[in-house]
Order: sequence, then C-alpha cells, then structure tokens
Amino acid sequence: MAYIGRDPQYGAFEKQALTADGSTTTFTLDYTVGSASSILVSVAGVHQEPETAYNLGSNGTTIVFTAAPASGDTVFVIFLGAALEIATVGSGVITSRTAHGNSGLQGADELLVYDNSASALKKLSLDNLLIGGTELSATAADDDVLLIYDTSATEFKKIQKSNLSPTLTYVTRNYTGDGSDSTFDVTSGTAVDNVLVFENGVLQKPTTDYQISGTTLTFQGGAPATGVAIQIRELPR
Repeated sequence: MAYIGRDPQYGAFEKQALTADGSTTTFTLDYTVGSASSILVSVAGVHQEPETAYNLGSNGTTIVFTAAPASGDTVFVIFLGAALEIATVGSGVITSRTAHGNSGLQGADELLVYDNSASALKKLSLDNLLIGGTELSATAADDDVLLIYDTSATEFKKIQKSNLSPTLTYVTRNYTGDGSDSTFDVTSGTAVDNVLVFENGVLQKPTTDYQISGTTLTFQGGAPATGVAIQIRELPR
C-alpha cells in the first residue's frame, strides 16, 4: 500500500507484542524508555492513555496496566524512543590509572576540574591553580605546608614553613688583647660587613678599624692593648 505524506527520514519504530491473560498487569519491555509518553500502547485495537491506562515501572523497564488486559486481547507496544543510557564513571576508572609518582607536578601539567559556574568539566594549568586562593590571615605555623615552585627541578613541591630558611645561628668569639696580636680567626666566608667587632664593649667600624681576608680578621690600628676584651660576633648569612 502506498505511503501517504512525507517519507520517513529515519528507521521504523520497534514493536513489541504482549500476551494478555486477564490477570497480569506488569510486562517487561524490550527497551528501557524514559516516560510513559515515549510508547504507543494498543489493547484490543484501542489506544491507551499514558499515565491513566498504564504507567512505567522499574525505571522504565516495565509497563504496568491499571487493569489487566483481558485474555485473548491483542496487545502491543510501539516504541517512539528508547532511554539513552549514559555510562557511569566508576571508581576503577580513576584508581586503575597510572600514578603520577613522586617526581612532582610540572607547571605546565593540566588538571581536570569541575567548573560550578559553567556546570562543566574544564582543564586547569597547574600554574594557574593558586590564582584566587584564600589568603592566610594568621601567621603560618612551623608545621604548615606551603606549595612552592622549584626552579631547579621545574616543578611544584611542598615544603614545611619551618624549612623555608635554616635556623639562624650566631657565632661569637671572645679574645683578650696581648699588645702584639692583631689577627684573629673567623669562619671561612665571613664578610667584613657580616660581623660585629667590640673592644671593651666599643663597636668597631668595618674596613676602617678591621678587615677580613679568608678566615682572618685583622685590626687596622695595630694590635689591641694587653687586657682589652675583644668580641667578634658573626652574623647569620
């Protein structure tokens, strides 16, 4: 028989026949459907009204009639559309991935984040991760962990606040003048401006009153007099 109207642009709709026995009201569908209006249901040649004559059950996998179709009635369902099943991302999708390891994240590495404002997954460069972060309003505790960029390794690393700088140590050397010695020992690498030098409590002026070369401090005005209390305080570098 000829088709009246525009030709169908897509494939035929699926049909499922149901066997009525006068008592069964629930039947399993061949396809999962999203709503009662997604199927056409005929009982004994009469089109059934969705959500009145029937409803869906078991998350769209069954049809439930309000009244059981009579035995011998011709009952069939035409599927206008099937529910689209979206894959669920299980924990194994994440846990089975290769671990990044202990090499540290690179600044150009990208993370997958969920943008609440756009309701979408987006990629974020690690370099931009800290932009807009909440500022710590209190003094950081020694055991607080900070994120820093190690330029020598070109990667981000964590470091405890207590390790940001070594503990400051002062080296104090005490001598007594003997009227002949004008040179005294200091730590190698000590600069002339990194020490405080006192004679009997009087602060001496760098380069004018003393010089340093290697591990030796030399008084410029000659040897301190006998009995003079000499103190050299090496400042932290």
